[in-house]
Amino acid sequence: MIRISTIFIAICMVLVAASLGLVLYSVAGISGTESAIVALTALTFLILYNAVSMRLRDRSDVGGQIADLSRGTADLARQVAEFGRRLAAVESRIAASNSTNSDRIQSVIGEINELGGLVRQLATTVAAHEDLLAGHASAPAPAPVSRPEPETPIDLAAPFEEKPLAPPPLPQPPLRPASPTVQAAPPVQTAHGRNQTQLLATLRNAVDENRIDIFLQPMVTLPQRKVRFYEAVTRLRDERDQLIAAEEFISIAEASGLIGRIDNMVMLRCVQVLRRLMVRNKDVGVFCNVAASTLGNSTTFAQCLDFLEANRALAPSLVLEFKQSTFRNLGPAETENLAALAQRGFRFSIDHVTDLRIEPRELADRGVRFIKVPAALLLDPKQASASDIHPSDLSDLLGRFGIDLIAERIEGERAVVDLLDYDVRFGQGFLFAPPRPLRPEGASATGGASPNQVQDIQGSNGSATPNSGATSSAPPPQRVTGNAALARRI
Repeated sequence: MIRISTIFIAICMVLVAASLGLVLYSVAGISGTESAIVALTALTFLILYNAVSMRLRDRSDVGGQIADLSRGTADLARQVAEFGRRLAAVESRIAASNSTNSDRIQSVIGEINELGGLVRQLATTVAAHEDLLAGHASAPAPAPVSRPEPETPIDLAAPFEEKPLAPPPLPQPPLRPASPTVQAAPPVQTAHGRNQTQLLATLRNAVDENRIDIFLQPMVTLPQRKVRFYEAVTRLRDERDQLIAAEEFISIAEASGLIGRIDNMVMLRCVQVLRRLMVRNKDVGVFCNVAASTLGNSTTFAQCLDFLEANRALAPSLVLEFKQSTFRNLGPAETENLAALAQRGFRFSIDHVTDLRIEPRELADRGVRFIKVPAALLLDPKQASASDIHPSDLSDLLGRFGIDLIAERIEGERAVVDLLDYDVRFGQGFLFAPPRPLRPEGASATGGASPNQVQDIQGSNGSATPNSGATSSAPPPQRVTGNAALARRI
Protein backbone atom coordinates (compact mmCIF):
# COMPACT_ATOMS: atom_id res chain seq x y z
CA MET A 1 0.00 0.00 0.00
CA ILE A 2 2.81 2.36 0.76
CA ARG A 3 4.45 1.86 -2.61
CA ILE A 4 1.17 2.25 -4.54
CA SER A 5 0.30 5.48 -2.70
CA THR A 6 3.75 6.85 -3.32
CA ILE A 7 3.52 6.06 -7.02
CA PHE A 8 0.05 7.62 -7.18
CA ILE A 9 1.25 10.82 -5.49
CA ALA A 10 4.22 11.02 -7.85
CA ILE A 11 1.97 10.64 -10.88
CA CYS A 12 -0.35 13.31 -9.53
CA MET A 13 2.54 15.71 -8.95
CA VAL A 14 3.79 15.14 -12.51
CA LEU A 15 0.30 15.74 -13.91
CA VAL A 16 -0.13 18.91 -11.85
CA ALA A 17 3.24 20.28 -12.99
CA ALA A 18 2.57 19.35 -16.60
CA SER A 19 -0.90 20.90 -16.48
CA LEU A 20 0.55 24.09 -15.04
CA GLY A 21 3.14 24.31 -17.84
CA LEU A 22 0.52 23.59 -20.50
CA VAL A 23 -1.81 26.25 -19.14
CA LEU A 24 0.94 28.84 -19.17
CA TYR A 25 1.94 27.91 -22.71
CA SER A 26 -1.53 27.92 -24.19
CA VAL A 27 -3.30 30.64 -22.21
CA ALA A 28 -0.58 33.03 -21.07
CA GLY A 29 1.37 32.76 -24.29
CA ILE A 30 4.65 31.86 -22.60
CA SER A 31 7.14 29.99 -24.72
CA GLY A 32 7.53 26.24 -24.42
CA THR A 33 10.95 26.48 -22.69
CA GLU A 34 9.73 28.84 -20.05
CA SER A 35 6.57 26.79 -19.52
CA ALA A 36 8.73 23.66 -19.07
CA ILE A 37 10.96 25.45 -16.55
CA VAL A 38 7.92 26.61 -14.58
CA ALA A 39 6.49 23.08 -14.69
CA LEU A 40 9.78 21.59 -13.43
CA THR A 41 9.96 24.19 -10.68
CA ALA A 42 6.42 23.38 -9.56
CA LEU A 43 7.21 19.67 -9.65
CA THR A 44 10.29 20.26 -7.50
CA PHE A 45 8.30 22.19 -4.87
CA LEU A 46 5.67 19.50 -4.82
CA ILE A 47 8.33 16.81 -4.31
CA LEU A 48 9.97 18.77 -1.45
CA TYR A 49 6.62 19.39 0.20
CA ASN A 50 5.70 15.72 0.01
CA ALA A 51 9.07 14.62 1.41
CA VAL A 52 8.87 17.04 4.37
CA SER A 53 5.27 16.07 5.16
CA MET A 54 6.11 12.37 5.00
CA ARG A 55 9.15 12.89 7.30
CA LEU A 56 7.05 14.72 9.88
CA ARG A 57 4.36 12.06 9.73
CA ASP A 58 6.93 9.24 10.13
CA ARG A 59 8.57 11.04 13.08
CA SER A 60 5.28 11.30 14.92
CA ASP A 61 4.55 7.63 14.26
CA VAL A 62 8.01 6.54 15.48
CA GLY A 63 7.68 8.71 18.57
CA GLY A 64 4.37 7.06 19.42
CA GLN A 65 5.86 3.62 18.96
CA ILE A 66 8.83 4.51 21.16
CA ALA A 67 6.48 5.79 23.86
CA ASP A 68 4.44 2.59 23.68
CA LEU A 69 7.63 0.52 23.88
CA SER A 70 8.79 2.51 26.94
CA ARG A 71 5.49 1.96 28.68
CA GLY A 72 5.65 -1.78 27.89
CA THR A 73 9.23 -1.99 29.22
CA ALA A 74 8.24 -0.21 32.42
CA ASP A 75 5.32 -2.58 32.93
CA LEU A 76 7.59 -5.58 32.33
CA ALA A 77 10.14 -4.26 34.86
CA ARG A 78 7.41 -3.80 37.47
CA GLN A 79 6.17 -7.34 36.86
CA VAL A 80 9.73 -8.77 37.16
CA ALA A 81 10.23 -6.86 40.41
CA GLU A 82 6.97 -8.20 41.76
CA PHE A 83 7.91 -11.74 40.81
CA GLY A 84 11.31 -11.30 42.48
CA ARG A 85 9.69 -10.03 45.67
CA ARG A 86 7.26 -12.96 45.74
CA LEU A 87 10.07 -15.45 45.07
CA ALA A 88 12.16 -14.01 47.92
CA ALA A 89 9.16 -14.25 50.24
CA VAL A 90 8.59 -17.89 49.24
CA GLU A 91 12.27 -18.75 49.77
CA SER A 92 12.28 -17.13 53.19
CA ARG A 93 9.16 -19.04 54.20
CA ILE A 94 10.67 -22.32 52.94
CA ALA A 95 13.91 -21.67 54.84
CA ALA A 96 11.98 -20.84 58.02
CA SER A 97 9.87 -23.97 57.59
CA ASN A 98 12.95 -26.16 57.05
CA SER A 99 14.66 -24.70 60.10
CA THR A 100 11.58 -25.26 62.23
CA ASN A 101 11.21 -28.83 60.98
CA SER A 102 14.90 -29.52 61.61
CA ASP A 103 14.63 -28.22 65.17
CA ARG A 104 11.56 -30.33 65.77
CA ILE A 105 13.23 -33.43 64.32
CA GLN A 106 16.32 -32.90 66.47
CA SER A 107 14.21 -32.49 69.59
CA VAL A 108 12.22 -35.61 68.74
CA ILE A 109 15.43 -37.57 68.09
CA GLY A 110 16.84 -36.43 71.43
CA GLU A 111 13.69 -37.47 73.24
CA ILE A 112 13.68 -40.84 71.45
CA ASN A 113 17.33 -41.43 72.42
CA GLU A 114 16.61 -40.57 76.03
CA LEU A 115 13.55 -42.82 76.00
CA GLY A 116 15.61 -45.61 74.44
CA GLY A 117 18.25 -45.27 77.16
CA LEU A 118 15.60 -45.44 79.85
CA VAL A 119 14.02 -48.50 78.22
CA ARG A 120 17.39 -50.24 78.01
CA GLN A 121 18.16 -49.48 81.64
CA LEU A 122 14.74 -50.77 82.64
CA ALA A 123 15.18 -53.88 80.52
CA THR A 124 18.63 -54.50 82.02
CA THR A 125 17.23 -54.14 85.55
CA VAL A 126 14.33 -56.48 84.78
CA ALA A 127 16.69 -59.02 83.24
CA ALA A 128 19.00 -58.87 86.25
CA HIS A 129 16.10 -59.32 88.66
CA GLU A 130 14.72 -62.23 86.67
CA ASP A 131 18.14 -63.85 86.52
CA LEU A 132 18.45 -63.52 90.29
CA LEU A 133 14.98 -64.99 90.82
CA ALA A 134 15.69 -67.83 88.38
CA GLY A 135 19.01 -68.54 90.08
CA HIS A 136 17.46 -68.67 93.55
CA ALA A 137 14.65 -70.90 92.30
CA SER A 138 16.78 -73.39 90.36
CA ALA A 139 19.99 -73.64 92.40
CA PRO A 140 19.59 -75.79 95.56
CA ALA A 141 23.16 -75.17 96.61
CA PRO A 142 25.22 -71.98 96.57
CA ALA A 143 26.68 -71.36 93.16
CA PRO A 144 30.46 -71.41 92.78
CA VAL A 145 32.29 -68.14 92.78
CA SER A 146 32.01 -66.63 89.32
CA ARG A 147 34.12 -64.02 87.65
CA PRO A 148 32.47 -60.63 87.08
CA GLU A 149 33.77 -60.21 83.55
CA PRO A 150 31.98 -63.15 81.92
CA GLU A 151 28.76 -62.27 83.78
CA THR A 152 28.56 -58.81 82.25
CA PRO A 153 29.95 -59.06 78.72
CA ILE A 154 29.95 -56.06 76.45
CA ASP A 155 27.05 -56.17 74.01
CA LEU A 156 28.23 -54.57 70.78
CA ALA A 157 24.69 -54.56 69.43
CA ALA A 158 23.64 -52.00 72.05
CA PRO A 159 23.57 -48.34 71.00
CA PHE A 160 26.93 -46.68 71.30
CA GLU A 161 25.68 -43.76 73.40
CA GLU A 162 24.60 -45.99 76.26
CA LYS A 163 26.11 -44.93 79.56
CA PRO A 164 28.39 -47.66 80.93
CA LEU A 165 27.22 -49.27 84.11
CA ALA A 166 29.48 -48.94 87.09
CA PRO A 167 31.21 -52.24 87.88
CA PRO A 168 30.01 -54.07 90.99
CA PRO A 169 32.34 -54.04 93.98
CA LEU A 170 34.89 -56.80 93.57
CA PRO A 171 36.59 -58.49 96.51
CA GLN A 172 39.98 -58.39 94.85
CA PRO A 173 43.43 -57.33 96.02
CA PRO A 174 44.74 -53.86 95.14
CA LEU A 175 45.12 -53.19 91.45
CA ARG A 176 48.39 -54.04 89.80
CA PRO A 177 50.17 -51.50 87.58
CA ALA A 178 48.83 -51.41 84.03
CA SER A 179 50.42 -53.71 81.51
CA PRO A 180 52.48 -52.41 78.58
CA THR A 181 49.53 -53.09 76.31
CA VAL A 182 46.39 -52.39 78.37
CA GLN A 183 45.21 -51.96 81.93
CA ALA A 184 44.88 -55.12 83.94
CA ALA A 185 41.50 -56.19 85.28
CA PRO A 186 41.27 -57.56 88.83
CA PRO A 187 39.50 -60.80 87.86
CA VAL A 188 42.25 -61.88 85.45
CA GLN A 189 44.24 -64.82 86.77
CA THR A 190 48.00 -64.52 86.76
CA ALA A 191 50.68 -66.96 85.77
CA HIS A 192 52.11 -67.42 89.28
CA GLY A 193 54.12 -70.56 89.63
CA ARG A 194 55.47 -70.52 86.06
CA ASN A 195 59.01 -69.71 85.18
CA GLN A 196 59.97 -67.93 82.00
CA THR A 197 60.52 -71.16 80.08
CA GLN A 198 57.09 -72.47 80.97
CA LEU A 199 55.47 -69.13 80.23
CA LEU A 200 57.22 -68.98 76.86
CA ALA A 201 55.93 -72.46 75.99
CA THR A 202 52.45 -71.44 77.08
CA LEU A 203 52.72 -68.31 74.96
CA ARG A 204 53.82 -70.24 71.86
CA ASN A 205 50.98 -72.73 72.25
CA ALA A 206 48.47 -69.91 72.74
CA VAL A 207 49.63 -68.14 69.60
CA ASP A 208 49.62 -71.33 67.53
CA GLU A 209 46.17 -72.36 68.79
CA ASN A 210 44.60 -68.88 68.53
CA ARG A 211 44.10 -68.48 72.27
CA ILE A 212 44.75 -64.72 72.26
CA ASP A 213 41.62 -62.92 73.49
CA ILE A 214 40.73 -59.26 73.59
CA PHE A 215 38.64 -57.55 76.22
CA LEU A 216 37.14 -54.09 75.72
CA GLN A 217 37.42 -51.25 78.20
CA PRO A 218 35.31 -48.17 77.39
CA MET A 219 36.49 -44.58 77.34
CA VAL A 220 33.78 -42.14 78.42
CA THR A 221 33.15 -38.44 78.06
CA LEU A 222 33.42 -36.25 81.13
CA PRO A 223 31.22 -35.37 82.89
CA GLN A 224 28.41 -37.10 80.90
CA ARG A 225 30.14 -40.53 81.09
CA LYS A 226 28.90 -41.66 77.71
CA VAL A 227 30.99 -44.23 75.90
CA ARG A 228 32.85 -42.84 72.89
CA PHE A 229 35.78 -45.23 72.40
CA TYR A 230 36.89 -48.72 73.37
CA GLU A 231 40.40 -49.93 74.09
CA ALA A 232 41.29 -53.48 73.09
CA VAL A 233 42.89 -55.23 76.08
CA THR A 234 44.96 -58.33 75.31
CA ARG A 235 44.57 -61.55 77.30
CA LEU A 236 46.20 -64.96 76.87
CA ARG A 237 44.52 -68.28 77.71
CA ASP A 238 46.62 -71.22 78.80
CA GLU A 239 45.82 -74.92 78.42
CA ARG A 240 43.42 -74.77 81.39
CA ASP A 241 41.62 -71.69 79.92
CA GLN A 242 43.04 -69.47 82.64
CA LEU A 243 43.60 -65.86 81.61
CA ILE A 244 47.08 -64.36 81.77
CA ALA A 245 47.42 -60.59 81.84
CA ALA A 246 49.47 -58.78 79.25
CA GLU A 247 52.11 -57.44 81.64
CA GLU A 248 53.11 -61.02 82.47
CA PHE A 249 53.85 -62.17 78.92
CA ILE A 250 54.44 -59.05 76.81
CA SER A 251 58.15 -58.76 77.64
CA ILE A 252 58.70 -62.46 76.88
CA ALA A 253 56.76 -62.08 73.62
CA GLU A 254 58.99 -59.19 72.55
CA ALA A 255 62.16 -61.07 73.46
CA SER A 256 61.07 -64.23 71.64
CA GLY A 257 59.84 -62.42 68.50
CA LEU A 258 56.20 -63.45 68.95
CA ILE A 259 54.91 -59.94 69.51
CA GLY A 260 54.47 -59.39 65.77
CA ARG A 261 52.11 -62.34 65.42
CA ILE A 262 50.22 -61.26 68.52
CA ASP A 263 49.83 -57.71 67.20
CA ASN A 264 48.61 -59.12 63.88
CA MET A 265 45.95 -61.21 65.62
CA VAL A 266 44.89 -58.37 67.92
CA MET A 267 44.66 -55.98 64.98
CA LEU A 268 42.42 -58.44 63.15
CA ARG A 269 40.13 -58.77 66.17
CA CYS A 270 39.96 -54.98 66.53
CA VAL A 271 38.81 -54.65 62.92
CA GLN A 272 36.15 -57.31 63.53
CA VAL A 273 34.90 -55.52 66.64
CA LEU A 274 34.97 -52.14 64.90
CA ARG A 275 32.85 -53.41 62.03
CA ARG A 276 30.28 -54.71 64.49
CA LEU A 277 30.21 -51.43 66.37
CA MET A 278 29.90 -49.29 63.25
CA VAL A 279 26.74 -51.10 62.21
CA ARG A 280 24.93 -49.10 64.92
CA ASN A 281 27.04 -45.97 65.16
CA LYS A 282 29.55 -44.45 62.72
CA ASP A 283 31.26 -42.34 65.42
CA VAL A 284 32.64 -45.30 67.33
CA GLY A 285 36.39 -45.76 67.73
CA VAL A 286 38.64 -48.61 68.86
CA PHE A 287 42.16 -48.18 70.27
CA CYS A 288 44.54 -50.96 69.21
CA ASN A 289 47.95 -51.27 70.90
CA VAL A 290 50.99 -51.81 68.69
CA ALA A 291 54.44 -52.73 70.03
CA ALA A 292 57.58 -50.83 69.12
CA SER A 293 59.25 -54.00 67.80
CA THR A 294 56.34 -54.52 65.40
CA LEU A 295 56.78 -50.99 64.09
CA GLY A 296 60.49 -51.56 63.54
CA ASN A 297 60.32 -55.06 62.04
CA SER A 298 60.03 -54.71 58.28
CA THR A 299 58.50 -58.17 57.68
CA THR A 300 55.90 -57.96 60.44
CA PHE A 301 55.06 -54.36 59.65
CA ALA A 302 54.59 -55.19 55.97
CA GLN A 303 51.92 -57.74 56.93
CA CYS A 304 50.20 -55.23 59.21
CA LEU A 305 50.38 -52.53 56.56
CA ASP A 306 48.82 -54.80 53.93
CA PHE A 307 45.99 -55.67 56.30
CA LEU A 308 45.41 -52.02 57.24
CA GLU A 309 45.52 -51.01 53.58
CA ALA A 310 42.74 -53.51 52.89
CA ASN A 311 40.72 -51.94 55.73
CA ARG A 312 41.58 -48.36 54.88
CA ALA A 313 37.91 -47.37 55.08
CA LEU A 314 38.10 -47.88 58.86
CA ALA A 315 41.10 -45.56 59.26
CA PRO A 316 39.13 -42.69 60.90
CA SER A 317 37.83 -45.05 63.61
CA LEU A 318 40.82 -47.35 64.24
CA VAL A 319 43.36 -45.64 66.51
CA LEU A 320 46.80 -47.24 66.77
CA GLU A 321 48.32 -46.81 70.23
CA PHE A 322 52.04 -46.63 71.05
CA LYS A 323 54.05 -46.01 74.20
CA GLN A 324 55.56 -42.63 74.93
CA SER A 325 59.00 -44.22 74.93
CA THR A 326 58.36 -45.54 71.41
CA PHE A 327 57.78 -42.03 70.06
CA ARG A 328 60.84 -40.70 71.86
CA ASN A 329 63.12 -43.38 70.43
CA LEU A 330 61.96 -43.52 66.82
CA GLY A 331 64.59 -44.64 64.37
CA PRO A 332 64.63 -44.08 60.61
CA ALA A 333 62.69 -47.29 59.90
CA GLU A 334 60.09 -46.60 62.60
CA THR A 335 59.66 -43.02 61.40
CA GLU A 336 59.13 -44.15 57.81
CA ASN A 337 56.62 -46.84 58.84
CA LEU A 338 54.75 -44.39 61.04
CA ALA A 339 54.54 -41.93 58.15
CA ALA A 340 53.18 -44.70 55.90
CA LEU A 341 50.37 -45.34 58.38
CA ALA A 342 49.60 -41.64 58.72
CA GLN A 343 49.55 -41.26 54.93
CA ARG A 344 46.79 -43.87 54.79
CA GLY A 345 44.66 -41.88 57.21
CA PHE A 346 45.27 -43.79 60.45
CA ARG A 347 45.47 -41.83 63.70
CA PHE A 348 47.73 -42.51 66.66
CA SER A 349 47.49 -42.43 70.42
CA ILE A 350 50.20 -42.30 73.07
CA ASP A 351 49.93 -44.14 76.39
CA HIS A 352 52.27 -45.10 79.22
CA VAL A 353 53.09 -41.42 79.71
CA THR A 354 55.68 -41.02 82.48
CA ASP A 355 56.12 -37.24 82.38
CA LEU A 356 54.44 -34.18 80.92
CA ARG A 357 57.33 -33.00 78.77
CA ILE A 358 55.26 -33.11 75.58
CA GLU A 359 55.81 -31.36 72.25
CA PRO A 360 52.28 -31.14 70.81
CA ARG A 361 53.30 -29.62 67.48
CA GLU A 362 55.74 -32.41 66.70
CA LEU A 363 53.26 -35.09 67.79
CA ALA A 364 50.45 -33.55 65.73
CA ASP A 365 52.69 -33.51 62.65
CA ARG A 366 53.31 -37.23 63.12
CA GLY A 367 49.57 -37.99 63.23
CA VAL A 368 48.98 -38.21 67.00
CA ARG A 369 45.39 -37.28 67.91
CA PHE A 370 45.11 -38.70 71.46
CA ILE A 371 47.35 -38.73 74.54
CA LYS A 372 46.47 -40.88 77.53
CA VAL A 373 47.90 -39.63 80.82
CA PRO A 374 47.34 -41.36 84.17
CA ALA A 375 45.01 -39.38 86.43
CA ALA A 376 47.52 -39.60 89.27
CA LEU A 377 50.17 -37.98 87.07
CA LEU A 378 47.87 -35.12 86.07
CA LEU A 379 46.83 -34.46 89.65
CA ASP A 380 50.36 -34.75 91.05
CA PRO A 381 51.38 -31.32 92.44
CA LYS A 382 55.04 -32.05 91.66
CA GLN A 383 54.34 -32.04 87.92
CA ALA A 384 53.65 -28.30 87.98
CA SER A 385 57.31 -27.62 88.71
CA ALA A 386 58.79 -30.57 86.81
CA SER A 387 57.14 -29.81 83.46
CA ASP A 388 57.09 -26.76 81.19
CA ILE A 389 53.33 -26.34 81.53
CA HIS A 390 50.90 -26.65 84.39
CA PRO A 391 48.80 -29.83 84.12
CA SER A 392 45.60 -27.77 84.22
CA ASP A 393 46.64 -26.07 80.96
CA LEU A 394 47.69 -29.26 79.18
CA SER A 395 44.25 -30.01 77.70
CA ASP A 396 43.96 -26.54 76.16
CA LEU A 397 47.49 -26.71 74.77
CA LEU A 398 46.91 -30.08 73.14
CA GLY A 399 43.52 -28.95 71.82
CA ARG A 400 45.16 -26.15 69.83
CA PHE A 401 46.96 -28.82 67.79
CA GLY A 402 43.96 -31.14 67.43
CA ILE A 403 45.00 -33.59 70.16
CA ASP A 404 42.52 -34.85 72.79
CA LEU A 405 43.67 -35.56 76.34
CA ILE A 406 42.41 -38.80 77.93
CA ALA A 407 42.82 -39.35 81.66
CA GLU A 408 43.31 -43.07 82.35
CA ARG A 409 43.45 -45.23 85.50
CA ILE A 410 40.66 -43.27 87.19
CA GLU A 411 39.75 -45.12 90.37
CA GLY A 412 37.60 -42.70 92.40
CA GLU A 413 34.97 -40.01 92.10
CA ARG A 414 37.26 -37.47 93.73
CA ALA A 415 39.67 -37.78 90.80
CA VAL A 416 36.82 -37.12 88.35
CA VAL A 417 35.88 -33.90 90.14
CA ASP A 418 39.49 -32.70 90.10
CA LEU A 419 39.92 -33.63 86.41
CA LEU A 420 36.88 -31.56 85.44
CA ASP A 421 38.75 -28.50 86.70
CA TYR A 422 41.55 -29.46 84.29
CA ASP A 423 39.09 -29.47 81.33
CA VAL A 424 39.72 -33.16 80.59
CA ARG A 425 37.14 -34.39 78.05
CA PHE A 426 37.66 -38.17 78.19
CA GLY A 427 38.27 -40.63 81.01
CA GLN A 428 39.13 -44.32 81.36
CA GLY A 429 39.44 -46.53 84.39
CA PHE A 430 37.85 -49.11 86.65
CA LEU A 431 35.57 -46.43 88.08
CA PHE A 432 33.59 -46.48 84.84
CA ALA A 433 34.02 -50.11 83.73
CA PRO A 434 36.73 -52.78 83.80
CA PRO A 435 37.84 -54.58 80.64
CA ARG A 436 35.07 -56.99 79.70
CA PRO A 437 34.82 -59.79 77.13
CA LEU A 438 32.53 -59.63 74.15
CA ARG A 439 29.24 -61.41 73.94
CA PRO A 440 29.68 -64.97 72.65
CA GLU A 441 27.38 -64.59 69.62
CA GLY A 442 28.81 -63.11 66.40
CA ALA A 443 32.41 -62.01 66.35
CA SER A 444 33.50 -62.90 69.87
CA ALA A 445 36.64 -61.78 71.53
CA THR A 446 38.06 -65.26 71.23
CA GLY A 447 37.23 -65.76 67.56
CA GLY A 448 40.80 -66.13 66.44
CA ALA A 449 42.65 -66.17 63.16
CA SER A 450 46.23 -66.92 62.37
CA PRO A 451 48.49 -64.56 60.46
CA ASN A 452 47.92 -66.71 57.35
CA GLN A 453 44.20 -66.12 57.73
CA VAL A 454 44.89 -62.43 57.92
CA GLN A 455 46.33 -62.56 54.41
CA ASP A 456 43.29 -64.46 53.18
CA ILE A 457 41.04 -61.82 54.70
CA GLN A 458 42.90 -59.08 52.89
CA GLY A 459 41.83 -60.57 49.60
CA SER A 460 38.15 -60.43 50.58
CA ASN A 461 37.78 -56.65 50.74
CA GLY A 462 39.42 -56.45 54.14
CA SER A 463 36.50 -57.97 56.02
CA ALA A 464 37.09 -60.55 58.71
CA THR A 465 34.89 -63.36 60.00
CA PRO A 466 35.73 -64.77 63.42
CA ASN A 467 36.41 -68.45 63.89
CA SER A 468 33.31 -70.02 65.30
CA GLY A 469 35.28 -72.99 66.49
CA ALA A 470 37.20 -71.02 69.10
CA THR A 471 35.83 -70.98 72.60
CA SER A 472 35.81 -68.28 75.20
CA SER A 473 37.58 -68.60 78.51
CA ALA A 474 34.45 -67.49 80.28
CA PRO A 475 31.79 -70.07 81.12
CA PRO A 476 28.75 -70.03 78.80
CA PRO A 477 25.99 -67.72 80.01
CA GLN A 478 22.86 -69.25 81.49
CA ARG A 479 20.02 -69.53 79.01
CA VAL A 480 17.21 -67.15 79.86
CA THR A 481 13.66 -66.97 78.62
CA GLY A 482 10.69 -64.66 78.82
CA ASN A 483 11.29 -61.03 79.76
CA ALA A 484 14.95 -61.63 80.47
CA ALA A 485 15.56 -62.95 76.96
CA LEU A 486 13.67 -60.01 75.50
CA ALA A 487 15.73 -57.61 77.58
CA ARG A 488 18.95 -59.22 76.40
CA ARG A 489 17.89 -58.76 72.79
CA ILE A 490 17.13 -55.09 73.44
